[in-house]
Amino acid sequence: MNTLELRIPPVALSLFIAGAMWLASVQFPVMSFCIPGRLILSMALCGIGIVFVVAGVIAFRTAKTTVNPMRPGTASTLVSSGVYRFSRNPMYVGFLFALGSWAFFLAHALGFILLPAFVIYMNRFQISPEERALSSKFGKHFATYTQSVPRWL
Repeated sequence: MNTLELRIPPVALSLFIAGAMWLASVQFPVMSFCIPGRLILSMALCGIGIVFVVAGVIAFRTAKTTVNPMRPGTASTLVSSGVYRFSRNPMYVGFLFALGSWAFFLAHALGFILLPAFVIYMNRFQISPEERALSSKFGKHFATYTQSVPRWL
């Protein structure tokens, strides 16, 4: 296992990326631009993100399984209902929407460039190890689930 795998909690990574977006907007103001309606757009995206995160947590709590992303092997149930019918990682989708919201609010080019960096990091160092653990634990059921539900959206 790579040393970065499952080491940075997704919430912490999201906060780090958000901080980097803000810092970039302060340090390089020349890369800012105007986005008409950015406040409304930001609020809408953030709202969507919150819905995804909350729906994911509720589905895990209802199934009585762990919400801890750092220990996927401790999952007691493969959750495939609710929001998990549309995304295998709705909480991470929610974080991405929140970061997108922040990027629109800041209206800064580097903020948008950091969004793919979040996805790439999450795919490699969080989601891939989670999927290995879930595949090992739930076998054929998890394989079937991954074939019918996308990783993000």
